[in-house]
Amino acid sequence: MLIVMSAEATAEQVEAVCAHITRLGFEPRPIPGGQRTAIGIVGNPGALEPGPFVELPGVLRAIPVSSPFKLVSREWQAADTVVRLPNGVAIGGGNVAVIGGPCSVETEAQVMAAAEAVARAGGGALRGGAWKPRTSPYAFQGNGEAALKLLRQAGEAFGLSTVTEAIDHESALQVAQYADVIQIGARNMQNFALLRLVAGLGRPVVLKRGMAATIDEWLLAGEYLLAGGCRDVILCERGIRSFDPRTRNVLDLAAIAVARALTHLPIIADPSHGTGVRDMVIPMGRAAIAAGADGLIVEVHPRPQEALSDAHQQLRPGQFVELMTAVRTIAGAIGRTVQAAG
Repeated sequence: MLIVMSAEATAEQVEAVCAHITRLGFEPRPIPGGQRTAIGIVGNPGALEPGPFVELPGVLRAIPVSSPFKLVSREWQAADTVVRLPNGVAIGGGNVAVIGGPCSVETEAQVMAAAEAVARAGGGALRGGAWKPRTSPYAFQGNGEAALKLLRQAGEAFGLSTVTEAIDHESALQVAQYADVIQIGARNMQNFALLRLVAGLGRPVVLKRGMAATIDEWLLAGEYLLAGGCRDVILCERGIRSFDPRTRNVLDLAAIAVARALTHLPIIADPSHGTGVRDMVIPMGRAAIAAGADGLIVEVHPRPQEALSDAHQQLRPGQFVELMTAVRTIAGAIGRTVQAAG
């Protein structure tokens, strides 16, 4: 239920409605607007009758929310959420940003070179894995806290906000200590204990879609984050599993358009994991921006042939420049602005 207050409603009337909702055993979520305040109700197990709320002083109308997800829904908030990173880069609301960097932080020289390439080409943030959830237990698993320190060092050196994945309780606390944005990977999209923990760490969150998740399941995972108190959530379409071995996954461009109609949260795409093929990253990145994505997250390595993980899908620095040129062209053609660091 969404309670819309009249434009003339006083602060006391808003507080009285919130108090009434609390007495009913539910949780009020005030949503200040330009002309009037709305109050969302969460915690109700089923539909509520609007009549009793409309009778309260200052209430204009009460609107049932039909979506299984509330806080992420456009029924709840029509205006796009804009997530602003510490370096001033904005994602959402007409702003397009590209997050680039290596799959894994391997060495100081490697991550510094990648950060320089991303910053010079106009990227908005630096990504790099410290922990790598791998299908094989024998594959490279990441360098942990040492990688976080290097990622932070590289980000500060080139004015880039940093994004990296947390895989469990311990790593989430460490990521929140060193990085600007916490990423929840596809394999953890429905790790609800991790979502609840990350929601309270005071960092923006990139939430990747699970490789076999429906759009509703993806948005409900986002609901966990917003319900836990995190307002800055960025959804990421990173490809879903398919039967065709020619690509690692299928980057679901239709999901970007569908999700944009359903949620106010910004949506980015990951054409690196979405294809698993270096030569496909640029064309699918172009397509994602044209489909309405608010940005991209792509893998960039100074020497991909030497990478310890995902060598076949990481762009070379020159290819990242080519991608950024295309992103600016397409974004400009559809009336959007590319956000660069600094």
